[in-house]
Amino acid sequence: MERIDWGAPWLGAVRDLGVRVQREVFEGKPVAEALNVLSTVSFRFVPQSDLPEGTAYEQYIWDTRRVPTRDNLHDFFNGLVWLQFPRTKRRLNQLQAQAIAADGVQAVRGPLRDAVTVFDENGALLQAPDALWDALRARDWQRLFIDLRPLWAEARLVLFGHALLEKLVSPRKPMVAHVFHVPVAMNSIADMDGWLADQVDASAWSTKPFTPLPVLGVPGWGPSNEAPGFYDDAQVFRPLRAAPVP
Repeated sequence: MERIDWGAPWLGAVRDLGVRVQREVFEGKPVAEALNVLSTVSFRFVPQSDLPEGTAYEQYIWDTRRVPTRDNLHDFFNGLVWLQFPRTKRRLNQLQAQAIAADGVQAVRGPLRDAVTVFDENGALLQAPDALWDALRARDWQRLFIDLRPLWAEARLVLFGHALLEKLVSPRKPMVAHVFHVPVAMNSIADMDGWLADQVDASAWSTKPFTPLPVLGVPGWGPSNEAPGFYDDAQVFRPLRAAPVP
């Protein structure tokens, strides 16, 4: 946890709260207890050992309003996202629990649970000018990151996925966020949380309405992307696949 760089731009949504929770952990508290100290929401974080054997994690959270939490970076960031986006996390949890109640815990997740898990682990929100979105959807990386580079000053990218936040403690070029389109500017994270919770629709989200974005390509998110040729790496900045011919 001491390796977290709180100055990193991708930590903007959880920075202030995260610094305070981290301080509680450094003073000797388990992660669950440290999160509860700063919590203003109606659910609680509990040790992972509170999860009964054989009970699905998502179902337990929905039934008890308790979030089993381990003492590691993954659950530390998960807790921060719960505190910053409580309505959205609760809505995602509801969809997971409903799917489990209907179908049980299966070896392979269905489309809805798969999509919810993808966003919960690696999701992000992007409010940006239409030109940037058009280039992103087309995977036109040259236009997105070079030709339209000045437009990124008008964009706002907020990471949601706790696994992605964990991975970015040691950032690597191939790291990708699954981005959801925010059509209008939001005044605060609380506003964004309320808006996003209302957007999480079971039918629409089963189709994975997300667009992949290599986050370290975002201007200002790393000095390496100022170097010539940074975006020429086709293993990271992959072209859009052609639609199959009928």
